[in-house]
Amino acid sequence: MMAIAGMILFISFILLLLVGAPIAIAIILSSVITFFTVLPFDVALMTSAQRMITGIDNFTMLAIPLFVLAGIIMNNGGIAFRLVNFAKVLVGKLPGSLAHTNAVGNMLFGSIAGSSVAAAAAMGRIMGPMQEKQGYKKTYSAAVNIASAPTGLIIPPSSVVIVYSLVSGGTSVAALFMAGYIPGILWGIAVMIVAYFMAKKENYPVSTLPSIKDILYIIGSAIPSLFLIVIVIGGIVAGIFTATEGAAVAVLYSAILAIIYKGLKWRDIPAILKETIEITGMILFLITSSALFSLVMSYLGLPEAISNALLSITENQIGILLIMILILLLVGTFMDITPAVLIFTPIFLPVAETFGMDPVHFGMILCFALCIGNMTPPVGSALFVGASVANVRIEQVIGTLIPYFVAVIIVLLLVTFIPQLSLFLPNLFNL
Repeated sequence: MMAIAGMILFISFILLLLVGAPIAIAIILSSVITFFTVLPFDVALMTSAQRMITGIDNFTMLAIPLFVLAGIIMNNGGIAFRLVNFAKVLVGKLPGSLAHTNAVGNMLFGSIAGSSVAAAAAMGRIMGPMQEKQGYKKTYSAAVNIASAPTGLIIPPSSVVIVYSLVSGGTSVAALFMAGYIPGILWGIAVMIVAYFMAKKENYPVSTLPSIKDILYIIGSAIPSLFLIVIVIGGIVAGIFTATEGAAVAVLYSAILAIIYKGLKWRDIPAILKETIEITGMILFLITSSALFSLVMSYLGLPEAISNALLSITENQIGILLIMILILLLVGTFMDITPAVLIFTPIFLPVAETFGMDPVHFGMILCFALCIGNMTPPVGSALFVGASVANVRIEQVIGTLIPYFVAVIIVLLLVTFIPQLSLFLPNLFNL
């Protein structure tokens, strides 16, 4: 009976996706339908409702809307321009320097805003016209922007790892935050390496560096924005405040900074709050629906069954990790990151732990693999936003994206099979 119910769960979920149902609705309906097959009608409804409520009844979850609000304030507060100028100073002498500026800008702004979409939109609007003016192909500019935008989902603070922390049974958020730095930076560097060789091939120009006086001014104006990372991450790692309290500090700091930069006005606040509510509502709806889906899978014993199936294929750790990565990459192409983390963590984490893998290390593998879906069709949000901002069609930019995709996959394999890339900083800070 449980096997039949498991088939009903996945078949109904896939069918609902195929007919165009929103992913959260597809998750809820397939979960409830499955519960009807194994529980009485009233018990199934009551259990489903209770799980959806308790799925977001967690203090740590409050960090998500607060980080979203902080990111939106920064996106509207003039911070992106200062970070772009700072990035120019860092990489201004490389071939295709504006593309490298875009990549570094995404790493800086994306990590501060905690959103690949915000980074792709902000950097694309700023860098696109500048690159077009200097003769860069639109597809090249768009590809660099799209490929580097998801770095902000890995480099902390990241709401994705907060979700993983909750569903993995309380893995340290501070440890996960610190673990994200090296993999996220390596992702950005991989994009820049590909951009470098493409720029050399196309003979794109090198930007002229400003005077020493201007460089010092640019660095000085960017320091307050960069200091947000020091305050938030430093406070969490040092145990001064929790991730949720750190998110509240981020909101306060970004608001003060936006006011000082004169990028935030009273009339902007309703629109900022409205956008925050919309994004938060979407994220929390996905989380609460995925919590129900996870409960159904747990009740049916599916995580254990899938784990046993994987172990029956091979007991070789490398082989199982490669299988899991392949599945996560495929899932990332059609499923949003948040529900995918909620659904696949309880399935794959127990398998990884049978090999003695650290949950922090596995969290980086899981989140990294799923974040790649941000730059791939059919549902890659960074892909759609980056192409839209660059005014190019998705089919035009896909071919240019392939080398970046390969480079990021190589970094994923390095992160997977070299644990210290994820664990060095957490171990350094005794997290």
